[in-house]
Amino acid sequence: MIVGIVKEAFPGERRVALVPAVIPSLAKAGCQVVVEAGAGLEAGYLDAAYVEKGARLVPTRAEVFAAADAIFQVLCHGANDKTGRADLALLRRETVLIGFVRPLGAPEAVREIAATGAITFAVELMPRITRAQSMDALSAMSTVAGYKAALLAAATLPRMFPMLMTAAGTVTPARVLIVGAGVAGLQAIATARKLGGVVSGYDVRPAAREQVQSLGARFVELPLEAADAEDRRGYARAQDEGFYRRQRELMARVVAESDVVIATAVVPGRTAPVLITRDMAAAMAPGSVIIDLAAERGGNCELTRANETIVAHGVTVIGAVNLAGTVPYHASQMYAKTVSAFFLHLTRGGKLQLDLDDEITRETLVTRGGEVVHPRVREALLAAEPPPRDAAAGSR
Repeated sequence: MIVGIVKEAFPGERRVALVPAVIPSLAKAGCQVVVEAGAGLEAGYLDAAYVEKGARLVPTRAEVFAAADAIFQVLCHGANDKTGRADLALLRRETVLIGFVRPLGAPEAVREIAATGAITFAVELMPRITRAQSMDALSAMSTVAGYKAALLAAATLPRMFPMLMTAAGTVTPARVLIVGAGVAGLQAIATARKLGGVVSGYDVRPAAREQVQSLGARFVELPLEAADAEDRRGYARAQDEGFYRRQRELMARVVAESDVVIATAVVPGRTAPVLITRDMAAAMAPGSVIIDLAAERGGNCELTRANETIVAHGVTVIGAVNLAGTVPYHASQMYAKTVSAFFLHLTRGGKLQLDLDDEITRETLVTRGGEVVHPRVREALLAAEPPPRDAAAGSR
């Protein structure tokens, strides 16, 4: 098979789906690689490095799509809601498309991809099982985002993170609260601790307590019981509004005592729950910082505006979107390793082998044969459709 790599088209996206170091592993498996000129430049990977590792360079995006049997992208149509639709005309029937697709958040885009006849795999649907860890692009990017969120908080806060004892007096450490102890949250905890902050973590899932404490942070105890807090894939389940209201009441004091809050709580395919209200933010000390990694899905903070930084009540609220893309060199390296490991899992002897009895293949496959084939994406499509006119008329 020929694997194609194109320059990411989303405005400001600096990552690239494959780095030169990964090409030999694909070649060993019987694959060739064709790369659009300049695809890796913004991530720090020169065209010459791709050629040196055996890739063939072509001048245009269209030539990559025309030559390739499989296309690796970071943001495919769906995840790229700005310019992704332009790729639909370039996709050929049976072309394998692998990347972030946002299938549950943008199911209509998935249907558009399906109409091209492409075989699409959404990497964000990778099951959280042991043998899929090396293929988990979402966790890899979440790790980068959590790391960068802590650095961004430290750079924005008008205080230093560590405690310092100097001739000029003692500097007290910053108090950092991480809401949501998933992959991003745990990395934010680890990084904030390395920077010297006094760190606390909270998660609705009881199993997160040990993970938070293992990183040297305090686990915030709230007298709340969540029904089915975790699904079979290891993600937090959405709770009812009554639960979130009680959670906000109990969390108000902890937020007010914090200099930094990094919020990472998301539920796949759902709007992010509001955990930090306007009043809670107003109770924080002037100069405090809220980094909202759930901004793209509505935000965990009531004040959040996606892709914007605002100051309200003296508190800086950063609606962080795509923090992984701000560290493009290593983010690309990590993404390339996960996506190539996934691709090699799908192929044998340089040919695609679709084994739908395999959980990894079955859970990530979203389009095939002109149809949307993933059950959860099909459900999302049905939920997005307006009711029939007769039903709507009868309900009045």
